[in-house]
Amino acid sequence: MKLSDTLTALADDPHHPVDLARVALLIARDAYSQMSPGAYLRRLDRLAARVRPRLSGSLPARTAALSEFLFEECGFAGNSDHYYDPRNSYLNKVIDRQVGLPITLSLLAIAVGTRAGLPVVGVALPGHFVAKAVGSDGDEVVFDPFHGGQFLDPDGCEALVGAVTGRPFDATPEALAPTPPGAFVLRMLNNLKTAYVAERSHLRAARVARRLVQLLPNEPGQRRDLGLLLAQAGRHGTAVDHLEHYLAADPDADDAKDVRRVLNRALGEVARWN
Repeated sequence: MKLSDTLTALADDPHHPVDLARVALLIARDAYSQMSPGAYLRRLDRLAARVRPRLSGSLPARTAALSEFLFEECGFAGNSDHYYDPRNSYLNKVIDRQVGLPITLSLLAIAVGTRAGLPVVGVALPGHFVAKAVGSDGDEVVFDPFHGGQFLDPDGCEALVGAVTGRPFDATPEALAPTPPGAFVLRMLNNLKTAYVAERSHLRAARVARRLVQLLPNEPGQRRDLGLLLAQAGRHGTAVDHLEHYLAADPDADDAKDVRRVLNRALGEVARWN
């Protein structure tokens, strides 16, 4: 499976069924070209095989067993000290280092739980990603992999979002609905791009931005961001097409003047070397 094909399928249908762990590992291979996604999928399979015999009883009991296994016995934890380290966003590094972001630790719980027979989905709370185990009778248990698998009722979700964002949040059933695969992948890629921009790794950020363009081909802002990042990385020739595309798609954008200035500078650099 090629990542570009998967992103195109998700662009057409954000609910397109995918193995999110496999997609995350394909994203990671952009940064770690020698990494074998299959090897890490087998590691997830082995984790699932170890926890599977413990997943019995009620849904809360099975969810607690999964959390105890991953976050106590195996030692996976949220990386609060170095939250914006890009490695926290790569599933292979989360598995290796046993630390990650809310979304990648939720992905770990999804991958291991589902493989072990406990359906787990992601829930994109504002500012913080969590997971939710789903029973065959419609029961649900929301839990927070970043904080050791702590169970969250609606009041707990509201308190968590308030603490993270400083804004009120109404934990309605709709707000706690499973995150579609396309939105899940979008959030992972945005986290990566943000982390690389923060450390001024413009070329690495541009690599992620290319994937965002594939996932959101009809959003001109993604082409703008890619062009700006390429220009900042000194790749003026490749930046030009993306900046021109953005200005053609939205010539009256609020930032059109600033983007045109970067475009003219990039055109000047290209002319200087030709």
